[in-house]
Parts: sequence; structure tokens; C-alpha cells
Amino acid sequence: MAFGIGINAQKADDGVVRGIQREVACECWFTSSGKVTPLMIKVQDEDGEIRVIRQIVVHSREKKMYAGIPSIEFNCTLTILEQAIPAKLIYYQTESRWVLNYTP
Repeated sequence: MAFGIGINAQKADDGVVRGIQREVACECWFTSSGKVTPLMIKVQDEDGEIRVIRQIVVHSREKKMYAGIPSIEFNCTLTILEQAIPAKLIYYQTESRWVLNYTP
């Protein structure tokens, strides 16, 4: 009989990220306790032009594991050309890399 004695106590993997992903540069604030807050992102659009997005509203943040890689997922609303777009900003901690994930 096995009643959860801690053998499989590791955090479950959240699978793969779905939607469109874009590599972004992100200006962020790290508090003394290690909490991350994105302030501004730069992303290259379809025409090859670099766009700056400063209006970021973070609704929630959650630590996740994607394909075994620890990350922090920010559920956000971005304002681009006066249009509010729901999106996720994902920070891959081990790689110090940011991606923007959205569904068209």
C-alpha cells in the first residue's frame, strides 16, 4: 500500500508553452527578496522594426516548470497602439531569457 510517502514529491511539469512566442528584451526590477517585476519590453515585429512597450499591467505571477526548465510566468495586459492585448511574459530563470507569449 502506498499512501503518498514523499517518493514522488517533486513539482509536476507544466508541459510545453502554447501560442505564439517572441523573444523579447525586458527591463525589470528585482527586489531585495528576489521578486521580479517587468517594467518595459522591446520586441521585433513582423516588419523587423523594434517596438517598445511600456504599458504593462501584471495581473498575476506564478512559478512554473516548462520541459523541466524553471520559469516565472506573468499574466499581463499590454497596451499597444491604444489596444489592450492579453499576454504572458515568461522569464526562464536558468537562461536569464524572456519571451512574450500570446494567442492571436
